[in-house]
Amino acid sequence: MNLQSEEQTHRSSSSSSTTKKMDLSATIEEMETGDQDSALTALQSYNKQMNQCFTFSRDEEKDREERKLQKHLGELVLGFLNRELQPSCLLACLETVRILSRDKHCLDPFINHSAMSTLAHYAGIAVNSTVTPAHSQPVDGQEEGEGGDEEETAGLCSNAVNEASPPSENPDQEVIAEALKSLCNILLHNETGQVVAADLQLIKGVAERLKHCHDPTWNHDIRFFDLRLTFLLTALRVDVRAQLAQELHGVSLLGNHLEATLGLCWPGTLETARAGFEGFPAEELPPLSRQQTELAMEILKILFNITFDINKRKVDEEEAAVYRHLGAILRHCLMSHADGEERTEEFHSHTVNLLGNLPLPCLDVLLMPKVQQGSIEYMSVNMDAVSMLLKFMEKRLDRGHKLKETLLPSLTLLTESARIHRETRKFLRSKVLPPLRDVKNRPEVGNTLRNKIVRLMTHIDTDVKDCAAEFLFVLCKESVSRFIKYTGYGNAAGLLAARGLLRGGRDSGIYSEDEDSETEEYREAKAQINPITGIVEEEQPNPMEGMTEEQKEYEAMKLVSMFDKLSRTRLIQPMQLGMDGTMREMTTEDLHKLTHNPLFQSEEPPNLDSEDEN
Repeated sequence: MNLQSEEQTHRSSSSSSTTKKMDLSATIEEMETGDQDSALTALQSYNKQMNQCFTFSRDEEKDREERKLQKHLGELVLGFLNRELQPSCLLACLETVRILSRDKHCLDPFINHSAMSTLAHYAGIAVNSTVTPAHSQPVDGQEEGEGGDEEETAGLCSNAVNEASPPSENPDQEVIAEALKSLCNILLHNETGQVVAADLQLIKGVAERLKHCHDPTWNHDIRFFDLRLTFLLTALRVDVRAQLAQELHGVSLLGNHLEATLGLCWPGTLETARAGFEGFPAEELPPLSRQQTELAMEILKILFNITFDINKRKVDEEEAAVYRHLGAILRHCLMSHADGEERTEEFHSHTVNLLGNLPLPCLDVLLMPKVQQGSIEYMSVNMDAVSMLLKFMEKRLDRGHKLKETLLPSLTLLTESARIHRETRKFLRSKVLPPLRDVKNRPEVGNTLRNKIVRLMTHIDTDVKDCAAEFLFVLCKESVSRFIKYTGYGNAAGLLAARGLLRGGRDSGIYSEDEDSETEEYREAKAQINPITGIVEEEQPNPMEGMTEEQKEYEAMKLVSMFDKLSRTRLIQPMQLGMDGTMREMTTEDLHKLTHNPLFQSEEPPNLDSEDEN
């Protein structure tokens, strides 16, 4: 039965492929006549048949002829696009280009300077208004987009102007949208197309239109694909990313676009509100529409691309003002909801990713809004945004899926916010590390947020493990004794070893003093708590009880000899704690000393109680 089914499927696939070739051949025949009416009828039929085709066969041998026909059709369509066409024929041609450009193996006709100039012209983003794009075929034996277009490109550049071609009074928005979609397909699938797009300065053309974010002329499709094209350019081309960020002032440009998309007003300094809903609590605001959310998420992704390295360098006052302005808008995004829980979480995810790129001093905008009725107040500061970040982080933590990608952005953002802002750290500590009362269960056992994060400190992924430990360490003001108190020495050892703090003490962070956090339960049990596990354990029998001193010495030397043997065979690498608080390898000499003197200890033991609890 299965064999019959597979044979039927194969016959059906072969029949479908044959039908496509026949349709392609018929379409090409009509196009080769050069008659617009014949071409229009043929293209409309082809477009209708292929409109929902998004997957393509990987059988190179079977599809070689079909792809050859598709490339030829692409060349014919581009030839038509360089003629004066009826509006319906023009739209049909661009729809065909969009469909053909979905197949990454059929892009050859579209990835040269001439073809992409033609598409940019119809998209309204060509950065030259004096040259009419003209399609030309590549020289035989020459790759598309290489060599043969250099002379033509030089001609285009010599006539280039600084601004994109202005739109006509009544632009055909369907034409613009189809051209934009084709350009997006080309950039997504082809590196040569990406190079050509950078050469043609398409980013300047699309940025010019993005400036008119308040202009009601453009419909949602054009706004969306302008942004999608910008996202692809900045994601795939480092030079375009830098050009948009610096030359074209991309952060201000896109920040204004995001503000307009969300319909914001500014009732106070760095305080945002939804126009028409001033004074409304965040939970009473209507959800953003699907279109608003789509546009906002594209803007957030572009801003992420052009700011990903900002927090690694110092910014001047003027730049800081721009980032604070953007941060205030992002706070509004964080407190807003989209149409549906899944879309809201995606929206908040992009917001958190971008917040993590902002210079750390600029994150104070999260705390700036005045405390209002219904706000979460802590130390007279509005903690709504920080609370929302904490809930978002815990939701991702509970889901447990791809923690490195989903959890770390929010956890890192909370860590850095707590490190630099005292009120944020104290608020987070009250939620994550409240005064310790449970001294009978291990720190990693339980369902509190502290338990969940301590469990991450032994996660298999090093980045997740380190980030979780760093978060709790910062909440403990980088105090070793306090850190061990809440996590246990066993869980804390990894971070302490990496920091050279196994001997105790405090790292170099500067923190304010906190009140005494010891509860009555902890104070009573403190002397019985095992610092390794972080809990009170039942007293265990002494395994050396009843042994004579000679027997104890014999067992100790036997253990050292076993370690020496394992070390020599490279099965283990014995380590010891150095004077600087870091672990170092034990040398043969160290082991020799231990063999001859089992009570020998080359370094002082760590003092874990050297820090106070304040």
